[in-house]
Amino acid sequence: MTRRDALVRVIEALHAEIAALKANDIDALEAATSAKLKSIDAVAAAREPSTPEIEELAREAHRLNETCRVYVNLMAANVRRRLQVLAGAPAQSYRPLGGAAIA
Repeated sequence: MTRRDALVRVIEALHAEIAALKANDIDALEAATSAKLKSIDAVAAAREPSTPEIEELAREAHRLNETCRVYVNLMAANVRRRLQVLAGAPAQSYRPLGGAAIA
């Protein structure tokens, strides 16, 4: 498999991951993640030189992966907030970590 073909498969798998996250479809998410990891291994194994097309595909894959990360973080924040409410603790509003609080 060429590096280009492997990157295209990574991108397809990332689109499938996003769709699975939106639908809360755990089986589809597991399948898409497995396909993504296999394709990433194929990208790493390819020894062809980089081209502008390959670099653009890699940037697209990175952008889609960041979109997946945002979805997962939002879902985790929603679960945390729900658990706090169920436990009787006041739900905290979103606050980025690492920065100084603005008074």
